[in-house]
Amino acid sequence: MRTSRIHTTALAAAATAALALSLTACGSSDDNGAAKTRVSTVGKTTESADKSTGTGSAGSAGTAAKTGGAAAAGGGQAGPSRSASASVAKGSGAAVDAARSASVRQCDGTEMSYSVLHRFAKQRGEHLLITAVNADSKPCWVTSYPSVMLGNTVNVLGHSAKDAPGGTARITVKPGGKVYSAVSLFADGPRSHTSSSLSLALRDRTGDTGPGTDQEAFDAKGAPSKFTWSSADVTNWNTTKPYGF
Repeated sequence: MRTSRIHTTALAAAATAALALSLTACGSSDDNGAAKTRVSTVGKTTESADKSTGTGSAGSAGTAAKTGGAAAAGGGQAGPSRSASASVAKGSGAAVDAARSASVRQCDGTEMSYSVLHRFAKQRGEHLLITAVNADSKPCWVTSYPSVMLGNTVNVLGHSAKDAPGGTARITVKPGGKVYSAVSLFADGPRSHTSSSLSLALRDRTGDTGPGTDQEAFDAKGAPSKFTWSSADVTNWNTTKPYGF
């Protein structure tokens, strides 16, 4: 009987121990599993929230880094605004320049002060250098070449064949500014003329001329100078002296 009771007791004890062990194992497994599940779930939820809304710490740091990088690279929104403002300012400046250029009137000759210098008298390369000075307080423009008649002739001289093209361009002459043209004189024909005077006028792009003015040619010493020609031609207006005068 003792053996039976001991066996029964042992069996009961063994069963009790086994049950306790089983309960302990189950409880431990549930606790650990729940903990792992909670950690895993929280981690995934936080990570998902970070990626979707950027409200987590990593998302906030990434957003701040990107924002800071954009601000550093482009100066934030102020950079494009400054560029746009610069473009508008530049465009406005170009428009103002264009408007000013369009508002400049053509010189009609009445505002011009002329002088005529006779060079290389009776020599090869004899020329008359015409200088026109804008004596007005406002700028104006000239184009083409002056309309010139020598002495008492009525023939208007033609454009020099040796001159560079571009006579249709406008040359703006500021107050006090100068433009130059040259009359080439040739005395190689049977019929020649001699004079110290000439008549000249400005012309527009269509070739029409403004008011004419009579001028006297002078030598380098300031004395009236007579010139001789059988044929002659004229160069375009230029901002530099032609033929190295």
